[in-house]
Amino acid sequence: MTVPTESASGTALSPWPRGWKGYTALILAWQVAASGCFYAVYAVTPFVRAQFGVSTTRVGFLLTALMLGYTVCVAPVGRLIDRYGEPRVLVVGLTGLGATTVLVTVVSSYLALLGVVAVLGAFYATAIPGTNKAVFSAIPEERLNVSMGIKQMGVTAGSGLSSLLVPLSASRVGWELAFLGAGAVAAVVTLAFHGCYDVGGAGADETGTPLRTHLGDLEYVLLVAAGFFLGAGLFTTVGYAILYVTDVVGASSVFAGATLAAAQATGSVGRIGFGWIADNCFGSLTRSTLVLLAIQASASTVLFAAIPLVETPLAVLLSFALLGTFILGFTGVYYSCIGSIVPDDGIGSATAGGQLALNSGALVAPATFGYIVDARGYGDAWPLLACATSVSFVLFLLLIGRRSRRA
Repeated sequence: MTVPTESASGTALSPWPRGWKGYTALILAWQVAASGCFYAVYAVTPFVRAQFGVSTTRVGFLLTALMLGYTVCVAPVGRLIDRYGEPRVLVVGLTGLGATTVLVTVVSSYLALLGVVAVLGAFYATAIPGTNKAVFSAIPEERLNVSMGIKQMGVTAGSGLSSLLVPLSASRVGWELAFLGAGAVAAVVTLAFHGCYDVGGAGADETGTPLRTHLGDLEYVLLVAAGFFLGAGLFTTVGYAILYVTDVVGASSVFAGATLAAAQATGSVGRIGFGWIADNCFGSLTRSTLVLLAIQASASTVLFAAIPLVETPLAVLLSFALLGTFILGFTGVYYSCIGSIVPDDGIGSATAGGQLALNSGALVAPATFGYIVDARGYGDAWPLLACATSVSFVLFLLLIGRRSRRA
């Protein structure tokens, strides 16, 4: 018989199905299904460009529309989660994601596609604050970083699957089949989550915690500011990796999808690995996560600068795989760090603010990156991302120095 345990937020857990491991698996499944829907839009960019006859810059606008819907809704959703709890919000979110993913397959114009992906992004706003709150509600503190990393692996797993399956589907029967499949998976996981998640919205209060409450904390402000620049690197890498490999390297769309999938796979390893290091190899949660974030930002800076210097398909694949470990592997410790500096009853809004910062970087960077590519080429575009992650590195150093002075 499994004995109920206590989560990081102090909530007594029901024993279903095997304590924290079972809840981690359930939250992971939700995240994989949601990210599979969301990141399918990134994977379909070469086919959108061909089907609608748009430029690389307009592909950037498509990604901006997706992120705009996400960004506008993420802070209000975070407050709703703090107020009503995460279970019902997550069920509504995944239901909407599945429906809009299917809707993408029937739009007939570029402008209509922009509108649909903006709505899809709005439903994805439930993902990060909702699943982060679920981790803090359902997972014991001593397993928090590993569980957060595993949950965040769902983002890279969902994206990696989309990166492989959308081009493969397009090369054989049409990309639409992959989108229909993602919608069907979302429906199945929604039913499973609704029936099995039994934490009950722990930590919900009557009013919810507004995001502005956290803005008086200088450490929080610096942390989410660093997140802005990391988000610019993360989402631009995901958005343009396939186009870069096909346009510059001259590889097939299937190989390009495999390159992005490799980056997502190593990103998953990074999310779990850095989470394990934070749980086992440092002292306080805040300091350990800040040190790891600084390492990830500095490594990303070097690798972004190196991308234009590699030319062969295999070298490019290996370069993106190494880059993925850091620029796609930072989010687990990023959210753990945010959770460590805010009150338990404000985790939903605080992590929503962290995601808002990532998304804001994603609103600016992809279209800018695409413009530079059209005007000057990829050789001038990748260093832009190196500059962005170097700024985040400096901000993490400031936070580490501030913590050291307080110790």
